[in-house]
Amino acid sequence: MKMFLAIISILFLAVISILLTSITTSTTSTWNINMCNMYEGEWVYDKSYPLFDSSVCKSIRREFDCLKFGRPDRDYLKYRWQPKGCNLPRFDGVDFLRRLRGKKVMFVGDSISLNHFESLICLLKATGAVGNSNIAVSNSSITTVIFKRYGVSISFFSSHYLVDIKRESVGRVLKLDSIKDGETWRHYDVLIFNTWLWWYRRGPKQPWDYVEVNGKISKDMDRMDAFRKGLTTWAKWVNSYVKPSTKVFLQGVNPSHYRGIQWNNPRATNCLNETTPMRGSTYPDGEPLASKVMKEVLKTRVSSSKLVHFLDISKLSQLRKDGHPSKYNGFHGMDCTHWCIAGVLETWNQILYAYLI
Repeated sequence: MKMFLAIISILFLAVISILLTSITTSTTSTWNINMCNMYEGEWVYDKSYPLFDSSVCKSIRREFDCLKFGRPDRDYLKYRWQPKGCNLPRFDGVDFLRRLRGKKVMFVGDSISLNHFESLICLLKATGAVGNSNIAVSNSSITTVIFKRYGVSISFFSSHYLVDIKRESVGRVLKLDSIKDGETWRHYDVLIFNTWLWWYRRGPKQPWDYVEVNGKISKDMDRMDAFRKGLTTWAKWVNSYVKPSTKVFLQGVNPSHYRGIQWNNPRATNCLNETTPMRGSTYPDGEPLASKVMKEVLKTRVSSSKLVHFLDISKLSQLRKDGHPSKYNGFHGMDCTHWCIAGVLETWNQILYAYLI
């Protein structure tokens, strides 16, 4: 009799487990991205955060590993983005990898893309139930992490402007109507593009000497106009070469926090002493002009047949003046542009995950 009751108990627990799994899977699979605007909301304190412990992710670059380099406060790790009218699905690494089985993902952009890429890798390692033995890393012109169990590769391709820079007899030329690297990008199933940070660089940090458009070379031009022309060339490339099944994301403008007047703190000249997000959902400095240009190009230049989504992270990131490394990085310089890992970037990846599922 005892044996019979034990068997019945085990079967009952198994059925309950299957039902719970079914409910969880159903909730994830029926997530409707049109339920709400995920980019409107506020940051709320959540004791269950962060989504992973940065100390166990050994792949974080020294520029982004804030705790390792002495950041004393911890509250910046405890904030969750709360959209108005719905909740973001919690990031599930196993589900992410299963849905992308056999697929190739690529981040294309500058160091912000690298920052974003590394956050996703740490998330997958922490929540994807995959150990280091299942991951192979190759470094060349493209950095790739392969999750062997699922046949999923996540890559980073460095491209500051998306359009080409070519060395010619006159010097280094920024070619606003040419994208030769696109031959590499077109072979990926998910593409996350980012460009803006370098468009206003001048002096020694500017990696080009001349700018060319429509066959005409000049010393310089209005940078916002150049940005629009370069992005239009990218849109034409998407229309011509991206497969209809490829999912494409264009990331919005990444904010920096060096001028406290932008967040109602005129005395601040950087983000060093910022330890909490702004309250509410409004950023005093408003939407960046470059963000408006991106939206315009997506609306008017990208074919409706392409699966292109604007990853509009600008405002939710503007509110996170506390999320940067500041002086707590491997170079000990003041960095109010990139982001600590863990931190704000996991929200970017939660939104990316929501669109992919």
